[in-house]
Amino acid sequence: MPHAGSNQAAPAAMPPLPEGHRRRAVPLGADRIGDALVSSGHITRDQLDWALGVQHRTGSRLGAILLAAGLVSRPSLYQTLAEQWGVPFVDVTKVPLGLSTWKKLDPVRLARELWVPIHRRRDGSVVVATSQQPTAERQAAIERELGRPVLLMATTDWDVDYALRHLFRDQLLDAASHGLWRNDREHSARAVVTREQGAVFLVCLLVLVGGLVAEPGPTVAFCSAVIACGFLVSVAFKFAVCLVGAYHETFVQVTDEETAAIEDGDLPTYTILVPCYREANVVPNLMAHLAALDYPAEKLDVLLLLEEDDEETRAAAIAARPPATVTFVTVPRGQPQTKPKACNVGLVFARGEYLVIYDAEDKPDPDQLRRSVAAFRKGGPDLVCVQAALNYFNAEENALTRMFALEYSFWFDYMLTGLSALRLPIPLGGTSNHFRTDELRLLGGWDPFNVTEDADLGIRAAALSRRVGVVNSTTFEEANNAYRNFVRQRSRWIKGYLQTTLVHLRHPVELVRTVGWRQAVGFALLIAGTPASFLAMPPLYALLVASIVLPPSAMAAVFPGWVLWMSLANFLLGNALMVYVSMMGVFKRRRHRLVLWALLNPFYWLLHAVAAYKALGQLVLRPHYWEKTDHGLTSVQPSAGPR
Repeated sequence: MPHAGSNQAAPAAMPPLPEGHRRRAVPLGADRIGDALVSSGHITRDQLDWALGVQHRTGSRLGAILLAAGLVSRPSLYQTLAEQWGVPFVDVTKVPLGLSTWKKLDPVRLARELWVPIHRRRDGSVVVATSQQPTAERQAAIERELGRPVLLMATTDWDVDYALRHLFRDQLLDAASHGLWRNDREHSARAVVTREQGAVFLVCLLVLVGGLVAEPGPTVAFCSAVIACGFLVSVAFKFAVCLVGAYHETFVQVTDEETAAIEDGDLPTYTILVPCYREANVVPNLMAHLAALDYPAEKLDVLLLLEEDDEETRAAAIAARPPATVTFVTVPRGQPQTKPKACNVGLVFARGEYLVIYDAEDKPDPDQLRRSVAAFRKGGPDLVCVQAALNYFNAEENALTRMFALEYSFWFDYMLTGLSALRLPIPLGGTSNHFRTDELRLLGGWDPFNVTEDADLGIRAAALSRRVGVVNSTTFEEANNAYRNFVRQRSRWIKGYLQTTLVHLRHPVELVRTVGWRQAVGFALLIAGTPASFLAMPPLYALLVASIVLPPSAMAAVFPGWVLWMSLANFLLGNALMVYVSMMGVFKRRRHRLVLWALLNPFYWLLHAVAAYKALGQLVLRPHYWEKTDHGLTSVQPSAGPR
């Protein structure tokens, strides 16, 4: 079991030692960790030979290989290292922690350098625990940082993280929740509407009310024409971008040959963040999907982000017996309780050159990490993120999952590909976005007050002259198969798009000057146009029904003929275009049985309209509320779907 209170997973059971094999003390003359572990009885000579072979192929540290394979426990490895280094070993979970004197230290830096002060001695020196070799240079650097002599002791990397989370709990919570707000207030959604925006909305509302009072007929006709034209422009933009995506369909960002050409020794450490909240029922599948990744296990840095009050998911994760590459990171309780806040906490402890977000129910293609590394190296230094496609393993479970599959297929296979080809801002999906870790930190991480933090981050990257691309790999996840759950999920997504629109249009002139007219217009049509299209559906449907039910004379009393026909034509043409692009997506995935389901897209958008009006209400009343989507509701097993 993990240390009490350490929130760490238990290492996999070690293979049994040969009969009669006894553990012995490390010989004083041993100078190699492998020989020392063999001499102390922690591993066998055959196990060491195997690990040395892996080290020769991958270039990884021997200790990391043994840990990832479950051949040695963390305490055993680091206790042996302590003897090799000639320093005492300390279990920080069993000593008092509470150094208020050192609260001004930067926990992010300590997490990267893998050391933490644990207590002060009577002579004024400080005991420092570290999981790195305590060289004289390292000791001198720490003494300069603390301004006093230090005594270095060895501990595990997990215990360093554990101590940092306990000593700097308040700082970590504050940085994860308010870091972006303090450092880049203009790009934070903590304040949803600025005074200037509020004034503009108020003026528009007064003009509208005044028009309805003074000239109700012309005002309604004008508004109907604007809504209809706006709906068509938004849909036509998506249609045009999808056609560009279809034109580039045969272009492969990274070939199989380029992926296979990367040797294991050339692969960097890769951090995987998995935010989990009330996901106990899908954790076993998560562990199986991570184990299926084609990547050296010792180069994986998997951080399972668990909320402080979610004991059920924690218990399920421990019961799943995750490998030693999985670290449990407790997210301090505090507002806002959102996925991006959890990811910001995880970012502090991320040690990979690259980083990816996966949801607990995700099943990524096994070679996705390798392919993303190839994409980054091929794409140049300004490429800070690549988005893998998302699709569903339960696509044909019911009518709702079929519509989900149609939507995701056109969005990720054509829409994002078209946006990438046109060099327009790409709103990231909630999962399977891969980052350069250092660049992600420079961007400020995620906005914990934006409930579609992924889309916001993609737009923020473009606003800061960074490039976001796509990678030809797929992650399969669970399509929402329950209507109420769907409305909760989509209302959060739409509310986040509204938040992102308000944040990035605070200074429209500056936005245009920074990213250019083309990207600014693309942002407005995509991020603002999507929720606007959904909000436009009910009035346009009402107009359609009224034109059928009411006599022409009654309609003519309110709408001039050209306004009525233009509005109806725009509405019908817009829906026809969306039906067409929905049909497009299934061909690439070879899900031909879903083609005719695209005809139901207008009704699917009506469901989105319900979610959109709920989102609009929440934007006013509960702007930062994270409406949780329930997972694990499907009876379909997550086997790989068509790519």
